[in-house]
Amino acid sequence: MKRIHSLLQFCAKAMAVIGGVVLVALIVMTCLSILGRAANTMLHGWLNSGVGVDGAQWLIDSGIGAIRGDFELVEAGMAFCIFAFLPWCQISGGHAVVEIVTNRLPIPANRVLVFLSEALFATVLVVITVQLELGFERKLRSGQTTQLLQMPIWWAYGASLVGAALAAVMSIYVAVLRLLELFGAAPLLPQVETQT
Repeated sequence: MKRIHSLLQFCAKAMAVIGGVVLVALIVMTCLSILGRAANTMLHGWLNSGVGVDGAQWLIDSGIGAIRGDFELVEAGMAFCIFAFLPWCQISGGHAVVEIVTNRLPIPANRVLVFLSEALFATVLVVITVQLELGFERKLRSGQTTQLLQMPIWWAYGASLVGAALAAVMSIYVAVLRLLELFGAAPLLPQVETQT
């Protein structure tokens, strides 16, 4: 069981690192696009006022401006990033937990609640994954592309589907581990803090 756990942890961590790289790339691209848009506006202002007309026109002609299709890339990339971070969040116990009422319950009751929440989360992620896969198939058949970049939309669906499928597998695994913990198995996952 520990080998499976280590393998799933590795997969989840690798997916999170890939998601992090994509997120950093999106942040850099967005910053460059904003700076380019601001520089383009400033250069057009110079043209209108007659200041440095030749230099301003040359810079505008060289392509200074917003990155074409930046919002399309952010939209597709963020969908992937969200699903890329879910597996690691699931196996590391990184989801937010509100314990206003449950911290006063006995430990066995808390374990049951944790299992039920993990089982519900697994069910929801499986449904999301199935629906995402159906959407992926529809987009693949339709040949639909983005407006500016003409990038096939199924690429974003496919990338997100990989993360969603891993998150679904991870959530089922975590739910099974929580069930085993209910019956006395040694915990492999972070434990929810409880008070007796």
